[in-house]
Amino acid sequence: MQLDLPGGPHLTYCTNIHAGERWEEISDALQSHVLAVKRHVSPAEPMGVGLRLSGLASERLAEPERLAELKAFLAETGLYVFTINAFPYGPFHGTRVKEEVYEPDWRTRERLSFTNRVADILAELLPDGVVGSISTVPGGYKARIKTDADVARMAEAMIEHAAHLYEIERATGKEIVLAFEPEPCCFLETTDEAVAFFREHLFAADAVDRFSAQTGTSRAAAAAALRRHLGLCFDVCHAAVVYEDVSASLDAIATADIRIPKIQLSSALRLPEVTEAAEELLTRFDDGVYLHQTYEVREGRLTRYADLPDAFAALRRGESGGEWRVHCHVPVFEPSYGALQSTRDVLSEVLGLCRTQAIAPHLEVETYTWGVLPEDLRTDDIDGDIARELTWVRTQLGA
Repeated sequence: MQLDLPGGPHLTYCTNIHAGERWEEISDALQSHVLAVKRHVSPAEPMGVGLRLSGLASERLAEPERLAELKAFLAETGLYVFTINAFPYGPFHGTRVKEEVYEPDWRTRERLSFTNRVADILAELLPDGVVGSISTVPGGYKARIKTDADVARMAEAMIEHAAHLYEIERATGKEIVLAFEPEPCCFLETTDEAVAFFREHLFAADAVDRFSAQTGTSRAAAAAALRRHLGLCFDVCHAAVVYEDVSASLDAIATADIRIPKIQLSSALRLPEVTEAAEELLTRFDDGVYLHQTYEVREGRLTRYADLPDAFAALRRGESGGEWRVHCHVPVFEPSYGALQSTRDVLSEVLGLCRTQAIAPHLEVETYTWGVLPEDLRTDDIDGDIARELTWVRTQLGA
């Protein structure tokens, strides 16, 4: 596919915003919402698509006829796919998602097979000369990863997927990077944990030996391929919730020679001073669908709550205070919601760095919560809301 693509990082939004698990539903969203957003923000130039595929949708899209139809649609409309969100495997809207969003995790063959299938699809869709990315779960939910054997099994599957990406590149010339997305309360939660895991399990000597045996390459070629095909998706909301210094985190990842193929542009909720009113202020964001991990800093001590109800319970017991940050993706352009603030300043810092440095080739807005936000924060124009987010990001980037 030959396109006159813009210079600099590819900017898009993730279609996980739109409800739909079956391919037909996702296709409908491309033809309605994505085209409407393109008319707002990129009417005369190609626009990238951040495609979300469920396990079910990936099986359907892998059929040659469906894939040919999508390729024709993209060519006709000036759209192109450069990144796929393969994080949520199952339902992501309209039902309780919470910690089940991480299942199946990287201990399972199901996760590996799904991600291999998504990579095959992306290789078919990816424009020539564009690096592709696939974002995925950060190993699994931390409470469910209990043993060294669990960790070893995850690493083995990740290396096997890297070998699959290597074979795709060898056969097609298409370069794809799998990007693990650190998230609060997950196995890979912080930048430090991610860097250590890559060093000790994905880039270590035994990983190189395993990859070399699977691909028939030299150890030097294997070591280079692992670093080329495995990386991190830096979600700014997640980093803000766990109180990371984002500039230091990005430096640490670069120092460890770990690729960042994608940055997910997102903001979290922030309550600078927790009082008795905290529960009333935040309850309207507790949608019952998504996990809202809440991290508290009080007198220099970090406390983790797996979900908002846990934080509320601690507050009622008189055990909570200080500052709270809540994993709830809110519109990137809003700095505050009355007494509540967002972490937009953290996102602005990251975008400021992206403005002057080539940190990641892919930037993806990911406010997937539009449908469950409090009613006063929603409009009847989701396409216009998404376009407003993309326009704000472009302004921050100096475009």
